[in-house]
Amino acid sequence: MLIDTHTHLYAEEFDTDRAEAVKRCLENNITKLYLPNVDSESIPRMLELEKQFPEHCFAMMGLHPCSVKENYKDELAIVQDWLSKRKFAAVGEIGIDLYWDKTFLKEQQEAFSQQINWALEHQLPIVIHCREAFDEIYEVLTGFTKLPPGIFHCFSGNKEQAEKIIGLGGFKLGIGGVLTFKNSGLDKVVEQIGLEHLVLETDSPYLAPIPQRGKRNESSYVKLIAEKLSQIKNVSTDEIAMVTSKNALEIFPV
Repeated sequence: MLIDTHTHLYAEEFDTDRAEAVKRCLENNITKLYLPNVDSESIPRMLELEKQFPEHCFAMMGLHPCSVKENYKDELAIVQDWLSKRKFAAVGEIGIDLYWDKTFLKEQQEAFSQQINWALEHQLPIVIHCREAFDEIYEVLTGFTKLPPGIFHCFSGNKEQAEKIIGLGGFKLGIGGVLTFKNSGLDKVVEQIGLEHLVLETDSPYLAPIPQRGKRNESSYVKLIAEKLSQIKNVSTDEIAMVTSKNALEIFPV
């Protein structure tokens, strides 16, 4: 069994073949797909997909850092309301993104901290989005005396950063298509990190692995990431599937 711990399968890029994309996953023994939320606009589509495939698709609830704008408090209120209504797989995706815009750094930090508190309150894991903001995210996390377990989604940092994350306790590194990119350097980092700290993800429809790079990504391609990781670790793909799936199920309550 393989698990995609991070897929935006509800995105409009899948409007013409969403059911077929799920079928391709099942044909490749990818049985669980975890859906990170973005903001209030993505919630209906995400929940509809979960309703359509309740045994395979599991929704998270959170406010993506790129959606933290002037109205972020209104968006957070919607997240809080949903978390009080029902159980979700995680609070996510949350974090800090300084790649496109640094205007709302203070608001991103506040939203990140607030959502970590809600994860603790509801006893849920967190799924962290980190782009050009490792130090800022690490500062927020180390400000807590207690943290929920979680995943550093789309990890592409160095060995020192990986060790800092692992040192927090309870966190896994989400490894996706970047692992297959020729000059990413992530293969050299992952080679030095124990398999017990890793989970697999696609972030579809983004960041398709080689040989699909540049095309729409989809969850069935998690198999390609598993194959690349098996080469790096010099173990079978079955062992990669077994260990990374076990790791994912340690994080997610469903």
